[in-house]
Amino acid sequence: MNGSCIIPTIRYDDAPKMIEWLCSAFGFSRHLVVEDGQGGIAYAQLTLGNGMIMLGSARPDEFGALQKTACSLGGISQSPYIIVDDLDDVCEKARAAGAEITMEPKDEDYGGRVFSCRDPEGQLWNFGTYDPWNTGE
Repeated sequence: MNGSCIIPTIRYDDAPKMIEWLCSAFGFSRHLVVEDGQGGIAYAQLTLGNGMIMLGSARPDEFGALQKTACSLGGISQSPYIIVDDLDDVCEKARAAGAEITMEPKDEDYGGRVFSCRDPEGQLWNFGTYDPWNTGE
């Protein structure tokens, strides 16, 4: 399929707060944020470079039954990997914003540096300088 793109989707218990946090801690920008009229977020698109995530408030509807929050599950089964230029700077900004650093920055055998952290609602995020699309890395 030419033109395909993968965009991670995440549910949060307090999506408005997490949008602010993700923008502050990781440098995301609001592309589109649609409030649900009840203090939550019906749908949001946040961008970082050429990438995007979609998120919304957890809610008791048909889709909400399929996609739970990290807090409600007590863990996660998947997490995004975000390619960054200055890994150590991103790590320090995340740490300063209150992220739990679960893996300190380190060099990998396959190339690049990585670190992992949890946001205030327990979602795991992985950041690295390794870009699998760039064969020069």
